[in-house]
Amino acid sequence: MLTKRIIPCLDIKNGRTVKGVNFVNLRDAGDPVELASFYSKNGADELVFLDISATEERRKTLANLVLEIAAKINIPFTVGGGVASIDDVSQLLNNGADKVAINSAAVKKPDLIDKISGKFGSQCLVVAIDAKQIEGEWIVHLIGGKTPTTIKLFDWVKEVEQRGAGEILFTSMDHDGTKNGFANEALSTISRLVNIPVIASGGAGNMQHFEDAFIKGKADAALAASVFHFKEIEISKLKSTLTAAGIAIRN
Repeated sequence: MLTKRIIPCLDIKNGRTVKGVNFVNLRDAGDPVELASFYSKNGADELVFLDISATEERRKTLANLVLEIAAKINIPFTVGGGVASIDDVSQLLNNGADKVAINSAAVKKPDLIDKISGKFGSQCLVVAIDAKQIEGEWIVHLIGGKTPTTIKLFDWVKEVEQRGAGEILFTSMDHDGTKNGFANEALSTISRLVNIPVIASGGAGNMQHFEDAFIKGKADAALAASVFHFKEIEISKLKSTLTAAGIAIRN
């Protein structure tokens, strides 16, 4: 059995870590380099860095900040935000990222998934998907969740796997920042439809929510931000609680 992973997420805006609710009302959560270093030393299995306004502001991910963070950590590091080309991926990997996440660019140019996985390997590629329910149907959204598409979530997850994605990072916009738990029903469906790892994102509020994401949602990893940034949950305690519940967790 593959062990489950706990992943803190650094949402970056203007060089600072921020966190909001349902993708809006952002508040400052600290210095990203300090937070990254803290998580690396305190039990995080991986780290995700998302430059959340890069696509909207039509600029590249903060490559220098990536370089700075990579120098401070010794855990796998995924970077996303504004990644739209092979050159973008190459720069981020050269600056210390282990994996690159693409979101809006993947929807606009699906063959970018094929190209990135073909050149760098699927193990380097995470396709991030932001979705919310509209009239009972899960619909993919772009540009930091601001722009709805006509693409159905469950169709899209199958396509990104077929095109070479190594992992899927699914964020439920309806659950993001609410601390009411992950979208376990949707997660379970995604996990059933694909054979690549699925990372749950959006809604962590307590330790039970992580357990539910792994057991009910069948997720391979669970990502959270504010509960870790504001010390509401300690990763070491979370891991020991999950282990006691019979869930195989990385040590």
